[in-house]
Amino acid sequence: MNKFEEGMVVLEEKFGGNKDNVIALATIAVEPNANGMPRPVVRDVDAYYEDGVFYSVIWGETAKMAQILANNEVAVAPCHGWFSANGIGENLGWVLEEKNAGIRAKLRKAFVWYDDVNNENDKNCVFLAVRLTSGTLIINHHEKVYYMDFVNKTATMGGHG
Repeated sequence: MNKFEEGMVVLEEKFGGNKDNVIALATIAVEPNANGMPRPVVRDVDAYYEDGVFYSVIWGETAKMAQILANNEVAVAPCHGWFSANGIGENLGWVLEEKNAGIRAKLRKAFVWYDDVNNENDKNCVFLAVRLTSGTLIINHHEKVYYMDFVNKTATMGGHG
């Protein structure tokens, strides 16, 4: 097993398996700051992880979706996961579209609250996919560090172990 595959196994153990993960999702605000510079925006969202992608159910009219539409590069950090990553945010569309049936079934199973807070009849109830491009996975307080390239499916190692 190569280093990338090792890292993917750890990610699956930490975040996969039908878990409801809370992740920090960072985007870039559409409006610049007072000096005309881009402003980062971060918020927690519930996410389901599978094979290098975090999925969330989102209200399509939120600021975060407008920000992703303007600049689809995002960053994520699962809470208490010792992992941070960059990725590409993609609006997968209405949750009831036929193409979303598979991910809908998985999110409904992982998110026990799914039916209580989502109005699936509203076409603004959409899925967000964050397809990871690069990330840093820390094991046991830097004993091992995986610097992962999800695009090329490679990883290099660091750490002091």
